[in-house]
Order: sequence, then structure tokens, then C-alpha cells
Amino acid sequence: MNGAEMKATLKAGGRVYGTMITHGREARWTQALTGIGLDYVVIDTEHSPRSRAELGDYLTALSATGVAPIIRIPIPDSHYVTMALDAGAQGVLAPYCETVEEVKAVVGAAKWRPLKGKAVRDLMESGKQVSQATRTYLEERNKNNVAIIGIESVAAMANLDNILKVPGIDGIFVGPNDLSISVGFPDQYDRPEYKNAVKQIIEKSEARGIPVLVHHQSMDLSTYWVQQGARFVLHTTDRRVLAEAYRRDIAQLRKAAE
Repeated sequence: MNGAEMKATLKAGGRVYGTMITHGREARWTQALTGIGLDYVVIDTEHSPRSRAELGDYLTALSATGVAPIIRIPIPDSHYVTMALDAGAQGVLAPYCETVEEVKAVVGAAKWRPLKGKAVRDLMESGKQVSQATRTYLEERNKNNVAIIGIESVAAMANLDNILKVPGIDGIFVGPNDLSISVGFPDQYDRPEYKNAVKQIIEKSEARGIPVLVHHQSMDLSTYWVQQGARFVLHTTDRRVLAEAYRRDIAQLRKAAE
């Protein structure tokens, strides 16, 4: 599935399924991601150290798998957006957005690359295009690009109605750790304050036809939020899956040996 197919599936009310790559860096690791039911992966560069060269090699290898690569950039900045897309990503996840200006910068860079400066600011503010030919060219060039906006704080939630009015947003991301800290109950995902906050984000976003990703690590939590309306399904990480698989198998071997 490519970025354009993902967007079409979500726009039609469907779901797409992905995971986050936090530790995998060697390009051959992408072979493990094929044929297991993934539509996309989010490759983390916010909290995971990756060079531009490593990221380029990883994306080149991933391009042959049929799994759409999305980069979680370090901050909501147009420069990081274009670096990720130039390396071969089919979308970006911009973390911890709180203002309309941040969102416009991210979406403008994702959807209208390589347009820059006043031209892209005018476009995002009023829809003014350089020309119809330029519009057609840029729409085709960026047709696979997915723009995901991170809503991870109380301040972002307070501004969500305005943020959702920005055209070109393809998904809203909820970072549970950051959001739970912001509402005052770190990592307490059963608290009504956290649940109500995420539910509010889902309801407001879906009212505008924008799907939501809630990134949880356990099957119980991921399942719960799918049942609550999260359609852009983002489940667990490569590190956690690897650790849990080894933990299960080694425990079974020790039991068998006993």
C-alpha cells in the first residue's frame, strides 16, 4: 500500500494498520516487515538516533516491500518535513503540535514541496496558487505524501478546533505518554481524565473526517481504542515485539527443560 492508497482507504471510512520502528536501523531489517499484514510503518527520528544516510538506506530498502514509510520527525518544522520526504518517505508524523502556524508549516511542506517561502505561506493562508500548472504539477508530485499531526498536550487539545480547520491533514496522532503527563496522570491510561481526553480528540477529528492514531503498546489498549473509533491503527514497536517474543519463547524453553 502506498500513501495515496492509504489516504483513499481512510477517506472511505476504512482502517489501515501499522507499527513504529524505534530500534531497527540495518536496511535488511525491512525484510521482516513484509507479508505480515502491515500497511505502513512509522520510523521514529524524534527519540531514536538515526543519521540521514541511515534513514535514506532504510527507506530505499523499504520501498520494495509494499509497506508505506512514514517518518516521525524531531519537531514540527518544514525543514525536517522536506528532509524526510527527500529521503524517500511517503509521509511525516509531526510531534507535539500546539499552534495553527506549526500545522500549516508541516502540511505546506508535505503537500506542496518544493514550494517554499511566501508562495507556500500564501497558499496555506488563502489557497492562492502560483498557477494552475504549478498546482497540477505539485499535486502529482506529492500525491503519496501523508501529513499526520501530533496532538499530545492540553494546550493542543484547547486549540484542536482551529488546528483541524487547516486543509491537508491526513491524520491526528495521540502520543499517550505525553498526553497522560499533560493531563496530570503520567502513564495512567485507565484514568477517566486520559480516556476522556483521547475520546474528545477522536470525536472532534472524525467529525471532520480525519482519522486518529492512538499509539499504545499492549493488545488490550490498542484494541480498546480501535473499538472507540481509532481508524489509523498504530500498534506497538519493533523493540517491544522482539523483547516479548524472546521472553515468551525462553520462558517456554525453561519450563520444558524443567
